[in-house]
Amino acid sequence: IASCFLLPVGVVVYTLFGGIKATFLTDYMHTCVIIIIVLVFAFKVYATSDVLGSPGKVYDLVREAAKRHPVDGNYQGEYMTMTSKSAGILLIINLIGNFGTVFLDNGYWNKAISASPAASLKAYAIGGLAWFAVPSLISLTMGLACLAVETSPNFPTYPDPLTSFQANSGLVLPAAAIAIMGKGGAVASLLMIFMAVTSAMSAELIAVSSVFTYDIYREYIDPRASGKKLIYTSHVACIFFGLAMSGFSVGLYYGGISMGYIYEMMGIIISSAVLPVVLTLCSKDMNLVAAVVSPILGTGLAIMSWLVCTKSLYKELTVDTTFMDYPMLTGNLVALLSPAIFIPILTYVFKPQNFDWEKMKDITRVDETAELVQADPDIQLYDAEANDKEQEEETNSLVSDSEKNDVRVNNEKLIEPNLGVVISNAIFQEDDTQLQNELDEEQRELARGLKIAYFLCVFFALAFLVVWPMPMYGSKYIFSKKFFTGWVVVMIIWLFFSAFAVCIYPLWEGRHGIYTTLRGLYWDLSGQTYKLREWQNSNPQDLHVVTSQISARAHRQSSHFGQVDEII
Repeated sequence: IASCFLLPVGVVVYTLFGGIKATFLTDYMHTCVIIIIVLVFAFKVYATSDVLGSPGKVYDLVREAAKRHPVDGNYQGEYMTMTSKSAGILLIINLIGNFGTVFLDNGYWNKAISASPAASLKAYAIGGLAWFAVPSLISLTMGLACLAVETSPNFPTYPDPLTSFQANSGLVLPAAAIAIMGKGGAVASLLMIFMAVTSAMSAELIAVSSVFTYDIYREYIDPRASGKKLIYTSHVACIFFGLAMSGFSVGLYYGGISMGYIYEMMGIIISSAVLPVVLTLCSKDMNLVAAVVSPILGTGLAIMSWLVCTKSLYKELTVDTTFMDYPMLTGNLVALLSPAIFIPILTYVFKPQNFDWEKMKDITRVDETAELVQADPDIQLYDAEANDKEQEEETNSLVSDSEKNDVRVNNEKLIEPNLGVVISNAIFQEDDTQLQNELDEEQRELARGLKIAYFLCVFFALAFLVVWPMPMYGSKYIFSKKFFTGWVVVMIIWLFFSAFAVCIYPLWEGRHGIYTTLRGLYWDLSGQTYKLREWQNSNPQDLHVVTSQISARAHRQSSHFGQVDEII
């Protein structure tokens, strides 16, 4: 219980202070730790362990385990086969549930929007390939190792194997780690779980807070909210969601709900929103009623189907009976597919909306005036409704030679208040042609990226869902020792690719930013701050803070004002 409340505390704190940047950094560091630990487990199980130490030894022990307790629904009761009734059902449940967790997780949208279109496509393509090796090698290593060493005196529950509830609660990995590596294995498994949980929790905190702040508070409560107020609102949302997660976790614990149960049930609860979200983004005819009502109807119908199937097959509703394969499969399928019936009906009844996609371009950035004033109190606010004639007269008088000569620099930066007004006005009146050209180029880049994304989606779907598993399932093939050894080698090589893709390649891509940051820190700490200021003034486009965005656009308009560096 204590961990349910203590674990979110640190995550909430660093998310509050760091925002999505903290999430990016912790995701990177935690992923590196997880991959290193998985590699340690793999080499320990398949190379250096005294208990196991080779793929052949693991293979022999797992085949013996299948003789002791054959798997119901697997071909000949074997573990070393992909012909499995439960595995086929889990495949469908897994696909449906993860449609929901990906399409509906605002964390994915946040990260995609935070990056450039080209970077997002490449990141998700490489990330998807890299991710596959992590769960695959973990299950291939620790899942089979748990079966192989369950008769060892070092096994935590010796002489008994893990119960179904213990296995569904996620104790397979730590049990195998303890049996093979002792206390070190326990620490490694705990660290890996901590890294995964905190990284995911941070991303969800950002996702929920951004939805509440921008889609609810800014849209319906205070449309003119300043950036400072929105930050405060997001902080409050983070804290309350952290408390809600803790309380919900305690309820699940006392209810005897395992991780496996939650994993299979999540599709029933959330996947009815997948089709509405897809059609909202891709169809101009999708109307408001269909988008809002169909997920609610779908979830209600999915829960009803799930429970009715359980009652009809097993005559009672318990945690165990509702966790059976067919009820879970029924609920997930109804959740995903029922909106395909509701949406056309609701669209026909309430008429197509014929949404104008150009409205998406009207989405504005957050007003950051408060942050600018806080950073420099000398900046005066600009009245957008001021008379154009007065503005022109003020501009002519303010940029006169006599006024320019009065501008002085104090501590390497002094903005003369009224002149700052003139420049800030011009910055946001940047040449419309230039902005339109930038927008057109971005649209062309998005169009190219869309074609690539279509191809990758089709290719990976066929490769991972048809070409590889279906022949293995239909042929009733039982892995030979050589085939199993080859599969282990392939997955270890794949994980090394993952390590390069997510641990090393990002450092290479960000080498310029890392160098710039470290150099700036060195200049600042060594008393050469003037060099840092000179570089900032010369390269405003390389900075990513509010004032530098203003500065970058001011430099593009510098021909109207002369020496902008002396002003900004």
